[in-house]
Amino acid sequence: MVRKVAVGVGLMEFPFSGADAYWRWVDLCEAGGVDSIWQTDRLVSPSPFLECMSVMAALAGRTRRIKFGVNVLSLAMRDAVLVARQCATIDYLSNGRLLPAFGIGSPLGPEWKTLNLDTKTRGRKTDEGLDVIRRLWSEDSVDFEGVHYHLSGAQCLPKPVQPDLPMWIGGSSEAAIRRTARFGTGWQAGPETPAQAREVVAAIRNAAAAEGRTIDDDHYGAGIPFRFGRGDEPGLQPLFDAYRKRTGRDPLDYFAIGGAVEIADKIGAYVAAGVSKFILRPAAKGDDEIMAQTRRLIDEVLPLVAARWPRPKKRMAAE
Repeated sequence: MVRKVAVGVGLMEFPFSGADAYWRWVDLCEAGGVDSIWQTDRLVSPSPFLECMSVMAALAGRTRRIKFGVNVLSLAMRDAVLVARQCATIDYLSNGRLLPAFGIGSPLGPEWKTLNLDTKTRGRKTDEGLDVIRRLWSEDSVDFEGVHYHLSGAQCLPKPVQPDLPMWIGGSSEAAIRRTARFGTGWQAGPETPAQAREVVAAIRNAAAAEGRTIDDDHYGAGIPFRFGRGDEPGLQPLFDAYRKRTGRDPLDYFAIGGAVEIADKIGAYVAAGVSKFILRPAAKGDDEIMAQTRRLIDEVLPLVAARWPRPKKRMAAE
């Protein structure tokens, strides 16, 4: 199977001066041929942070071509029936452009303490929630009896436009690998380096085979911070320090920094590891810097990606 390499962009914290600047950035991505836009999920944050499902709905109305997704939605913090309906509605109104991705949420996130949620139940609640969502998207009526969900005749109409709405799973733990193999149609890496991503992709393939399932070869993704510039720029040090503190790893093994060739080479290292879908997050602050970094990504990196990994031509219908 020929893998289709696709490059999207993503945001974590809200780096813009306001809504107008954000929409200028979205319009640039839409017009520039970016594959997709992704919003990181946070319910509680000391800094400005857009609520992810609201963003998905807004993007559905603002855009016409580009796809969009959440990287990744912490399902243990939400009601699965509501999430299923939100996803189905957004996919329906966008004519099938939503890319849902789910995870259990980091135990270090501030939400657990602020909202008085139990981190010990997040894995089981997420698994039940994924089962509920999958069934609501495909069945007319759902009865479910679990520890966290008790449903009788639950329905979700209209159904998503995509007949098999993607369900990407985040995380690299053994539990996340099993979760992806059981429920997922794809996997979304977090802070993994190419070498680490390679190990997870192989583990997911083996676990999926044991479940009697397969995941398409081009349904493995990675999120990478990028910046046109040098690794010793002062503005990058806080990002490097945060990555080191969170992972204990060298950020230069993870960040894509340099010129267009260096950024494309970092993408290539992940492609060699079995990853095909990318969320590149600009390591920048402020309207002008974010726009400049994104414009260079569009003008300089996307053509390199298209040249290195050309998409297969569609066969012409026989006359």
